[in-house]
Amino acid sequence: MAAVLMDNETECAICKEVFTDPRVLPCVHTFCLKCIQGWGKDKLPGETLACPLCRTELTIPKNGVEGLPRNLYVEKMLRVRELTSAEAQSPLCNMCTYRATSEAAKIDPATSYCLQCQEAFCETCASVHGKQKATHDHILFHIGDKVKPEDLYTQYPRANSCDKHVEKALEIYCNECRLVICMMCYIKDHSSHKCSDIQELVDEFRKQMATDVSGVASGVDKCQQTLQNLTTEKKYFHEQVCK
Repeated sequence: MAAVLMDNETECAICKEVFTDPRVLPCVHTFCLKCIQGWGKDKLPGETLACPLCRTELTIPKNGVEGLPRNLYVEKMLRVRELTSAEAQSPLCNMCTYRATSEAAKIDPATSYCLQCQEAFCETCASVHGKQKATHDHILFHIGDKVKPEDLYTQYPRANSCDKHVEKALEIYCNECRLVICMMCYIKDHSSHKCSDIQELVDEFRKQMATDVSGVASGVDKCQQTLQNLTTEKKYFHEQVCK
């Protein structure tokens, strides 16, 4: 029964297939990004679009349907479904794959899967992973064990929860209120505000940080070169004066 519920929660009502890039509407109904794009293909940003199921209308974000927030809970269920499928029972070790320097390099089969890192490890890499300070408390799922999807779901690390709705994950940033909120907060109090997908903001912040670090490093190099030139000139001036 639980497996049937898991299947229902991970299948799109439009295409009747497993979700790909699930996006959630303000009415909380979720659809594949490509499906909701097809549903509103004649709509422009700022126009209204009715939910295919309940007909509740939403305003299309300025960057189009792509601006709708991802459904993190559905993404979590999709990962659980993938982990408990028959195809997931014989993966290769991700760490061995990352370290491989050639196509002929040996890559051991994975025996464990880290729920936090979402990486598969062989016995050796799993042992190292469990001893590292940053990852020693991570949950390792033994590949091959017949674990029920609903049991694995309860073990899966939860996203940061909303203070007002503890069962909801923080996944939206309200630009006007400067708050990180859950979908329920968005529906009740922020639906008319300019909001962004928090993951997209994180990715943009990382890119900006990388650019800033590169700029600082370049500035340090220029300062060091200027200092070296000044030191050389000072030495030359001193030699000229002492002659």
